[in-house]
Amino acid sequence: MPDLERRLIAVGDIHGCAKSFDALLEAIAVRPDDTLVLLGDYVDRGPATRAVLERILAIRGECRLVPLIGNHEIMMITAYQDYSQAYSWLQSGGQTTIDSYGGSPADVPSSHLAFLEECVPYFESDAHFFIHANYDPVRPLEDQPDDLRYWLHLHAHRPGPHMSGKIAVVGHTPQRMGEPLDVGHLLCLDTYCFGGGWLTAFDVSSRACWQANEQGFVRSRRGGSAAWEARS
Repeated sequence: MPDLERRLIAVGDIHGCAKSFDALLEAIAVRPDDTLVLLGDYVDRGPATRAVLERILAIRGECRLVPLIGNHEIMMITAYQDYSQAYSWLQSGGQTTIDSYGGSPADVPSSHLAFLEECVPYFESDAHFFIHANYDPVRPLEDQPDDLRYWLHLHAHRPGPHMSGKIAVVGHTPQRMGEPLDVGHLLCLDTYCFGGGWLTAFDVSSRACWQANEQGFVRSRRGGSAAWEARS
């Protein structure tokens, strides 16, 4: 039997949507040689942050996992380090995170907080780089400002091609129609799962795409195809 091609797959903002995340992982059928890049914002807004983080911790042994940090992880970490910052986080979706743990901030396991603190600011391959929100096209990836890297939406600033020549893969800016944004040098995979849209995974080599939602629907399309196919 021939060796299976190694895949580099990015996953958009999960935001506590555990049903979608589980269905997406099943559709992808993650393999040990896969690199799975999570684009950040695992917590808040959706109903099941605890289940999402437990699933992420479990799949670390199933593939090469690269978890990026998003602005919602930053808000959560900051709230636990400085209680005076908790109100801002809770009003930005953090209350649903606390509710998923049973209603008390003390119920969040230290292993979950430690994982969030270990998430990385960016990742790059030969042809792509992965960052949560946005970037300055004329600055190296290691020198990106935090307000761009984690916070600035694409409708406020859509950057040009990066100086590296690599394709940017980002999340953070919800694509409310459920379709990834693809402008050639930039791909956005936040497809508004928590708001009734889809959770998206994208193989950057083959351009295969998978989506799942909280209602239990799963669909996929092959690279180069515009048509979605429902999956059972």
